[in-house]
Amino acid sequence: MTGPGATAHVGVPREHAGFGAGRGEPYVRLLEGRAEAALSLRSADGSSHRLDAASWVGPAGDADLTVLDRATGPLLDVGCGPGRMLHAADARSLPALGIDVMPHAVERARLTGGLALQRSVFDRLPLEGRWQSVLLMDGNIGIGGDPRALLRRCAELITGRGQVLVEVDADPELTVVDHHCTLVDADGRESSPFPWARVGRSAIVSLAAGAGLAVAEHWDAAGRHFVRATRSAHAARSARRTAVRETRSAIPATTISTAQMTASAMP
Repeated sequence: MTGPGATAHVGVPREHAGFGAGRGEPYVRLLEGRAEAALSLRSADGSSHRLDAASWVGPAGDADLTVLDRATGPLLDVGCGPGRMLHAADARSLPALGIDVMPHAVERARLTGGLALQRSVFDRLPLEGRWQSVLLMDGNIGIGGDPRALLRRCAELITGRGQVLVEVDADPELTVVDHHCTLVDADGRESSPFPWARVGRSAIVSLAAGAGLAVAEHWDAAGRHFVRATRSAHAARSARRTAVRETRSAIPATTISTAQMTASAMP
């Protein structure tokens, strides 16, 4: 479920099944307005975790805006869904691109004016190494079931002074990785299994360190929990050396952000 011509990076997990896709298609039904915004993650042991799906299909809320308060552009929204963060970024004149493996999500984001690609974060992407901010909202730290690999990939995408803004679990110590679950709606419609993870604020510190990132800030807003991670000192020095070598031939980021993102996001 990736874009045409996309090249996958070797040795990293892929979203083998789209989030909430297959079987009863509960996520697609939500995006199409055919289901109530009551979705839960169901584990193999039968336990479930309620998701705030109503916020995904509405406008950005106050908690979302605290993330954009810290963001600079160009901004990449990983797992953008129907695009609420893209629209909120646009309202602040922040250049932003969304990516999602679910075609219905990308279509809805585009229909409402957002720039979005149907692509996995582990595929080749525009502006690699030049994003100032990468967002992992709504538990998207769980994508692929391996948060360390996901954070490592995000570290590849940002500039030396870039940042990864992550929504984390309410339980600060929680670490559930390589976890296959299904998505279930209020009517009992269930998706095919897909790999996922859940990570809390304290647990993400070591995962980020293993990816060359350091947690610089954490905050709570409206009952939700977030961290901001930047490159570790060693990784930042290495990135700056690379950036210096490339500066002479590089087009300014402010110029390519609009041109490349617009071209890449066209159907």
